[in-house]
Amino acid sequence: MLDERRLNILVDAAKYDVSCSSSGSKRQNTKNGIGNACFGGLCHSFTPDGRCISLLKILMSNDCCYDCAYCTSRRSNDVPRATATPEEICELTMGFYKRNYIEGLFLSSSIFKSPNHTMELLYETVRKLRKEYNFNGYIHLKGIPNADKLLIERTGFLVDRMSFNIELPSEKSLKLLAPQKDKNAIITPMKMLAQDKYFYAPTLRRKDFLPAGQTTQMIVGASPESDAHILKLTEFMYRTYKLKRVYYSTYTPTNFDTSLLPYEQAPLIREHRLYQADWLLRFYGFTADEITGTDGFLSTDYDPKCAWALKNPQLFPVEINTASPEMLLRIPGVGVKSAYRIMQARKHAKLDFSDLKRLRVVLKRAVHFITCKGKFLGGANERVVKNLLIGAELNQNAKQLSIFNNYDSAVFSAITGEL
Repeated sequence: MLDERRLNILVDAAKYDVSCSSSGSKRQNTKNGIGNACFGGLCHSFTPDGRCISLLKILMSNDCCYDCAYCTSRRSNDVPRATATPEEICELTMGFYKRNYIEGLFLSSSIFKSPNHTMELLYETVRKLRKEYNFNGYIHLKGIPNADKLLIERTGFLVDRMSFNIELPSEKSLKLLAPQKDKNAIITPMKMLAQDKYFYAPTLRRKDFLPAGQTTQMIVGASPESDAHILKLTEFMYRTYKLKRVYYSTYTPTNFDTSLLPYEQAPLIREHRLYQADWLLRFYGFTADEITGTDGFLSTDYDPKCAWALKNPQLFPVEINTASPEMLLRIPGVGVKSAYRIMQARKHAKLDFSDLKRLRVVLKRAVHFITCKGKFLGGANERVVKNLLIGAELNQNAKQLSIFNNYDSAVFSAITGEL
């Protein structure tokens, strides 16, 4: 049985991995099985219907043979070490699930002895959970770069989601801060997970392979890359590797013995802006080049959509009653749902500002970029508009929350919404 000391070490070491979101998996229960991932998801995340769901988030081992400068589990760091066996992870997961503490498992690990040895232990854990413990709940597993392709593929048929973390936004930074890691070793399994055919299990069905897809994570602030660089990489990975999400994690200083890393944490607002920009890439039809400023960084004063609209005054104000669906989505304060409501409502009558408020348009932002029936109620000039947008942002307390502060919940993830 996994004792309390080792459990505390492995759970604490897992807190730096933020690859958690609602699952999107459709794995249903089977006869005599335990658990169901169909309506479940990940720890401290919210499903579309508003439910908060929980996940056991743990490392199998923090006894790492690599020495990545930014990682608390690096070989040269003097921290308590612990390793759990597959049986111990399985017993812990089932015990927590039966007590209704969790609805799934997020399992990761440091590189213990070697990539293949670590991946074998992870595979054996999820195999036991599925085949011996009949657990059909949600499982997100962090894959191990440089592990055997057969192990990775077989694991993909057992878990709901897998992630290979890109770690740092450029190959140069990866070589500098994590010399034992290789860009191609990370990219190769991501390519494999995105393909439609399998070399090692050609008889198995595609729908049984990673039903919730794959994700990745980048550390922000440990290396000097700009937001433009990060978002272009993000855009490329969404397009090429069919990723469900890219997660951004603000670097938390844990290594003060090297001049290669900053001694202060990057502003959390930067991570928040990256999540907002990521939202625009995925749902609003923006490109990375459109979103980032001339200096390559996102504005900290207001969200990326507002910043884009201010850079393109020739496109505004937009008449809300005649604008195309694509243009509606580019108006600050108008989200995907409110754009759809506007399209439906204006079929029956001309809309005014009071109508937009009922349709849940964020008028504090939108009013500066639209007209209703030819009427404009926005700021008199660009300077006034900027000040009003900054004021609206401050009033909404729009800031990224740290996952390490002492809040009631153990983890806060970046909150994005309708922009």
